[in-house]
Amino acid sequence: MATIKGVSSFSAEQEAHALRKAMKGLGTDEDAIIEILTKLNVSQRQQVLITYKSTIGRDLIDDLKSELSGNFERVIIGMMTPTTMYDVHELRRAVKGAGTDEGCLIEILASRTNEEIRHINENYKRQYGCTLEEDIVSDTSSLFRRVLVSLATGNRDEGMYVDEALAQQDAQCLYEAGEKKWGTDEVQFMAILCTRNKCHLLRVFDVYRGIANKDITDSIKSEMSGDLEDALLAVVKCVRNKPAYFAERLYKSMKGLGTDDNTLIRVMVSRSEIDMLDIRREFLTMYGKSLYSFIKGDCSGDYRKVLLRLCGGED
Repeated sequence: MATIKGVSSFSAEQEAHALRKAMKGLGTDEDAIIEILTKLNVSQRQQVLITYKSTIGRDLIDDLKSELSGNFERVIIGMMTPTTMYDVHELRRAVKGAGTDEGCLIEILASRTNEEIRHINENYKRQYGCTLEEDIVSDTSSLFRRVLVSLATGNRDEGMYVDEALAQQDAQCLYEAGEKKWGTDEVQFMAILCTRNKCHLLRVFDVYRGIANKDITDSIKSEMSGDLEDALLAVVKCVRNKPAYFAERLYKSMKGLGTDDNTLIRVMVSRSEIDMLDIRREFLTMYGKSLYSFIKGDCSGDYRKVLLRLCGGED
């Protein structure tokens, strides 16, 4: 369930003028900007974007960028970006920014549906003139690269059918590729975890526990390391419980010293219209504290205000 649902009736023209008023003259009315943009959903914001230009003759994104700054600006610009394009921009930043943001690549590619990945690929090529795969290949290496390339094809079986004989065989394969032998055949893990459907994999994990006497995640942790481990764990977590995966991403972005703002902003912006309520529920269950209270304690100012609106409320 989403926290940002949009309003049933609104005037794009009215909202456009209200936004202009919030930015015109001396000082900026940040509260008004937050109020307007968090009550609308992403497609309604696109209507305001177009209307702003046609009725006021200025570019809304340019105006927002010149009036706002820092993480607050990044959240607002993220909210103004169509869903697929937001993922595209984040993936590009992950490969082309200073250093590679492996966590971002893993999070987006492991959690999006085939259709979402297909749209991402089309728009990425159109926007940057090269494919997402080409950028992944030039920026990552070895088996981690192969897992990302596999996920970026958006070719996972999305059916519901569980082939019991194949599930037994897959579980045995995973056991023999890891726990049973000296060294690990990571390609077997990749082939099974990145292509089978969700229901089938859940069955494979059950059978695996029976054979190996441990959970598949424990095997991945003991058999692999680094980015490859993170990627395969993310795949397993998304198969089992996607909102819990995002709850953990949010928790890790805020716990300890400093905040991983990239992750915090991306998850809050990209999940607010999909499953933020579910993420909140998982967060509370997993960590005994509400997501709201965590954000409140970790962020400040307008940045905090807008994130709390995306969060939607205290649990």
